[in-house]
Amino acid sequence: MESLLISTQSLGLAMGGLLLFLLAGAISVFWVWPAETWLRLRRNGFGGPSPLFPLGNLMEMSKKGEAPSPVSSSITHDIHSSVFPYFSRWRNAYGKVFVYWLGTEPFLYIADPEFLKSATSGSMGKKWGKPNVFKHDRKPMFGSGLVMVDGDDWTHHRHIISPAFSMTNLNAMMRAMEETTYKMLNEWSEQVASGRREIDVDESITKNAAEIIAKTSFGISEENGKRVFEKLQLMQKMLFKSNRLVGVPFSKLLCPKRSYEAWKLGKEIDQLLFAIISSRKEEDSSNTQQDLLGLLLAGNQESAQLERKLTIRELVDECKTFFFGGHETTALALSWTLLLLALYPEWQTTLREEVMEVSGGRPLDPSMLSKLTKMGWVWNEVLRLYSPAPNVQRQAREDVHVGDMVIPKGTNMWIDVVGMHHDPALWGDDVNEFKPERFKENLHGGCKHRMGYLPFGFGGRICVGRNLTLMEFKIVLSLILRRFSLSLSPTYSHSPRIMLSLRPSHGVQLILSNIEEAN
Repeated sequence: MESLLISTQSLGLAMGGLLLFLLAGAISVFWVWPAETWLRLRRNGFGGPSPLFPLGNLMEMSKKGEAPSPVSSSITHDIHSSVFPYFSRWRNAYGKVFVYWLGTEPFLYIADPEFLKSATSGSMGKKWGKPNVFKHDRKPMFGSGLVMVDGDDWTHHRHIISPAFSMTNLNAMMRAMEETTYKMLNEWSEQVASGRREIDVDESITKNAAEIIAKTSFGISEENGKRVFEKLQLMQKMLFKSNRLVGVPFSKLLCPKRSYEAWKLGKEIDQLLFAIISSRKEEDSSNTQQDLLGLLLAGNQESAQLERKLTIRELVDECKTFFFGGHETTALALSWTLLLLALYPEWQTTLREEVMEVSGGRPLDPSMLSKLTKMGWVWNEVLRLYSPAPNVQRQAREDVHVGDMVIPKGTNMWIDVVGMHHDPALWGDDVNEFKPERFKENLHGGCKHRMGYLPFGFGGRICVGRNLTLMEFKIVLSLILRRFSLSLSPTYSHSPRIMLSLRPSHGVQLILSNIEEAN
């Protein structure tokens, strides 16, 4: 009896000790470690809003800014304070470089291109990687695709993927892009002919871009492409629409239903892409299509003879990454462009005349695309005012010295692209005006610092698909301008928002007229 009592007491002590150990660990993770990092950043000269651990500054970030007016006549391109109201407030208080916290994760906010240049000079690959917190948070969406991997893995993935984006391979995709776009334009023509001139071009353009990437990059049917696209759209809404506890330890356990739904949806997307890849791998190599997936599989096979090849898991993740990224950036750039051309019809006329002058009414070819210089100015200005990628993130892999300050290892970097693209100190007093001609003589649009214009990121990790995006942009926009003139619908509500990308909240409603009728 006495020995049983001793055993019970020992078990109780052990359980108590375990609970104390877990409690001490939780206190360290939730409060002690982040507080020490916060104090170290303060001592190194970095100010910012005071965090309340374990939530950091998430509560303040959840406060809504001033709601934009739903009246179309009040359209302004000065969007920073509406899409990033918390950054706008903090910038006024702490300047263009400060520290804020997502949960227990420190983020160094940067909207100063000179500071950015100093912090990232030298060996960017060794100093900076992708933030671990986003690797976990966005895993269902991107897995371990190119945008998420670091170091040698990133170099290996990029080496296999880059050849697929050569100009020779991209030019071979032109006809498929045109065929898919003609289908969309014919649908628009039928609507206009029936008297329904108002069209949400954002919805149509997004679907068209998804179909293009499905055909040109993966060679998959319209039905399968639609299924992948719809599930990725649902995943995007699930992960990025509502307030989330990013950076808060064990946050997935606090939202088990949403975490499970994201995991389940991710598995469904994986299974679809796994079946597509497996089917393509079983094809006779002599019949392999020369699309991105075919080139990726061929490059992966060649790589296997010299070094390790990508696993089926990695191939699936790359397909998710490029299916999403390949249509998202182009679709958003086109939607914002059509809005701006409707607002500024003189530029609509200028681009239409350029397309006719360059093409002579003939089908487009690669040599013609390079001659659409004014369209290139518009492209650059749209990416400045409404950058589809509104920020860039990195994480310090070692202590980084910037002058007398030290960015501690593990600190995340958040580069406010929207903030820099709308900064009058960099662009002048006309920063919020649509003026494509600013890019006529200067690739950086006259920006006073080369690092102040970052539509596709910077350094070695600049977007690998930017040439594909620009080519598709020019093809689709040229075909639209040949057939339709555009004007703004009175039902349009200007309300840009961030949902991973910079999107129009309520679509882009335009009034379309056939060119023949308009003339």
